[in-house]
Amino acid sequence: MRRRILPFSPWHLLLMPTALLFVLPLVHMVLTSFMTEREINRFPPRFIPSGLHLEGYRKLFAESHILEWLGNTVFVSAVSVVSHLVLCSAAGYGFARLRFAGRGLAFAAVLATVMIPIQLLMIPTYLMFARIGIVDTLAAAFVPWLASAFGIFLMRQFFLSLPAELEEAARIDGCGTLRTFVSIVLPLARPALATLAVFTLLSSWNDLLWPLVAISDDHKYTLQVGLATFQGMRRTEWSQLMAGNVVATMPLVLAFLVAQKRFIATMSLSGLKG
Repeated sequence: MRRRILPFSPWHLLLMPTALLFVLPLVHMVLTSFMTEREINRFPPRFIPSGLHLEGYRKLFAESHILEWLGNTVFVSAVSVVSHLVLCSAAGYGFARLRFAGRGLAFAAVLATVMIPIQLLMIPTYLMFARIGIVDTLAAAFVPWLASAFGIFLMRQFFLSLPAELEEAARIDGCGTLRTFVSIVLPLARPALATLAVFTLLSSWNDLLWPLVAISDDHKYTLQVGLATFQGMRRTEWSQLMAGNVVATMPLVLAFLVAQKRFIATMSLSGLKG
């Protein structure tokens, strides 16, 4: 009877307005990027631009280093994702399967770092980076993202959910710990690895506070730091800022659209496996 009345699930009646509510700010940002400063600042505000004005994009590419910022952000995010997948999976497997003295205490110490506010770590981290000479370089932006307590915890919990009999069978066949981890465990951990990659990509791509402190050379800015320079105490270039936000947001949106099926399958599988 339900299928005769509605060609879709009744839940869609709730999900569609909710999805529209989340999409509206993105649509408004794109439309605002094609407005002039006068249209943006007029009252009452308007949602649809009077024409396809490209002043914001012209100023963005002519007066800023947007392409360099985009390249820096892609590089920092790529290094962060790869290092997270390697280091967090290795540490998570060690805490889940390897037996060594102080394992529980070490894991508790790792989790305890989650409760430390990032603001409290900025000054000692900056002083440490200054001593080793990586302040005002891209290394200062990606080194804090090489690993995280959340990533280690996520991978450890996933490895604990895998049956230990698979690894025992591999050892009987002559596989060592490293080969068992690489050949048996990691292929089974693809859902958790993909989930960790998505969270790391979003966090490193949108990071503003630490790069703003550690980098002062405008050629080494990431996108978020560069876009922050468009906002001043007395004046904000709204058309330029909205155009920059479109450039910063569209790569993530396109990446999600391309990998949408794999992303949804990954989240579903990771939820089923605990």
